[in-house]
Amino acid sequence: MKISLTEFVTLDGVSQGPGSPTEDTSDDFTRGGWLVPYLDTVFVQCTSDWLDLADGLLLGRRTYEAFARDWPQITDPNDPFTERMNSLPKYVVSNTITQGSWHPTTVLRGDPIETVGRLKAQPGRELQIHGSTRLGRALLSAGLVDTLRLAVAPTVTGSGRRLLDHPSTPVGLRLVHHEATANGLLLLEYQHVGAAPVGEYEGVTAFV
Repeated sequence: MKISLTEFVTLDGVSQGPGSPTEDTSDDFTRGGWLVPYLDTVFVQCTSDWLDLADGLLLGRRTYEAFARDWPQITDPNDPFTERMNSLPKYVVSNTITQGSWHPTTVLRGDPIETVGRLKAQPGRELQIHGSTRLGRALLSAGLVDTLRLAVAPTVTGSGRRLLDHPSTPVGLRLVHHEATANGLLLLEYQHVGAAPVGEYEGVTAFV
């Protein structure tokens, strides 16, 4: 299977609390809900199309517990995501829980790189990481993420947990799709191409 990482981020790279002020207040974060003003039908359709590619969800413990609390409570039959989110197999990477409450759930214990690597080797389409910033960053640095999908909101929060804050190794990405919504969201899809390329410009040595 391939592994994809889907994140909603601000222009300054913050991925914490996109959905509401109370979604994730850890580390005294008070600026949640920054994505909501920019949602529109193009965003919904694009993210729905991304979810169509999933054969399972791969989550860190904190995101899993939040999703397990919230998604089963959504009863709107017209919600485009609920049925799929609730029915897809979930794999939660954790050494602190032994079983999950959001069925069907498999707990992956041990070293995350090793356990996820074994799962990735199985046949299938995509294992999708949603949220789970710490897990996503670690797997991206380890070369296990094949596709990175971002919805970038035209806002700067100035604080909060960042997706790509100090990766342990350089990461090279290739842009394969981009789209801008009328509300200003950038919908970006990248493929992982290995280590980040470097070069040297042989023309002007300084830009003023």
